[in-house]
Amino acid sequence: MSIEARNITKRFGDFAALKDVSLQIQAGELVALLGPSGSGKTTLLRVIAGLEFPDSGSVIFDGEETTHRSAQDRGVGFVFQHYALFRHMTVFENVAFGLRVKPRRERPPEGRIRARVNDLLKLVQLDWLATRYPSQLSGGQRQRIALARALAVEPKVLLLDEPFGALDAKVRQELRRWLRRLHDEIHVTSLFVTHDQEEALEVSDRVVVMNEGRIEQEGSPDEVYHQPANAFVYHFLGNLNLFHARVKDGKTLIGEPARAVELKSNGRNPLVYVRPHLMDIEREPSHENHIPAWVKHINSAGPLVKVELATRSGDQIQVEIPHERYQELQLAKDDAVFVVPKDMKVFAGSDLHDPEEVACGR
Repeated sequence: MSIEARNITKRFGDFAALKDVSLQIQAGELVALLGPSGSGKTTLLRVIAGLEFPDSGSVIFDGEETTHRSAQDRGVGFVFQHYALFRHMTVFENVAFGLRVKPRRERPPEGRIRARVNDLLKLVQLDWLATRYPSQLSGGQRQRIALARALAVEPKVLLLDEPFGALDAKVRQELRRWLRRLHDEIHVTSLFVTHDQEEALEVSDRVVVMNEGRIEQEGSPDEVYHQPANAFVYHFLGNLNLFHARVKDGKTLIGEPARAVELKSNGRNPLVYVRPHLMDIEREPSHENHIPAWVKHINSAGPLVKVELATRSGDQIQVEIPHERYQELQLAKDDAVFVVPKDMKVFAGSDLHDPEEVACGR
């Protein structure tokens, strides 16, 4: 089932949670709504679900107007962050609940209910826990049961609000991979809210980045990460180094000596962004584009070595290099080195929300 949110505006008193938001989701897509707290992502999810109603705009399912229909009439399945399982019911009865409370004329026979629940428990790989209670389950198991319960009523659309937010990092990582595999099996149109960039980029077919009640960018995980529409998206989707630059003769200048980057046009107060893993460290200034710096801290735990450096002007630089490169450089605290940006994004303006990007050449 396809979903369209068309020109949605929603206010809570004087606060505008959504400002003329439009979004289309194709049938069978798994889409992530990503953004900081207060960006409007959960409000948009609830409007699509029928748990909130917009002040203006339309919600359309498969070409049919559903703006003023209740959540029950829209045929959506909803999975909350905190599971919302019934503590006095077994796992089996929790999953069966949505089927048992259907109106008599719509309720399946008991045999079909049991078969449906057993199939779902096998699908989420927890059929062996059917007789246990929620208090006897781990957090990850409870969330999988909550998902099975949402799927029991065969929803046309599956909506998930921070589904893994209450879980520890290791379990989150396992469950998001599991959710991706599950979606590839069942192909139900799905929309999930998260503030976890890695989660959105790993799980979804498409990422919708929101901020202050508006959509900043939407596209594939590869597109939004490697081709950010503006400085906010680039800043939100991962760690970065920020350099305040100046424009002279149509070029952006940073570093000591300055690094020149060609601009399409003269920007105002240009900001240069570089991801930590897109910078290198050299012992000697063998590269024409380099920034003198001093090593302040080294963290070699993990797949990459994280090096914190400071420039003569006091700017802090974060660099991530492979262990092989670290061993080659033999770095130590207070070493004088040269930092080389390998790839940069240059945005015009002093505001993270300024959408004017300026292309840079190498």
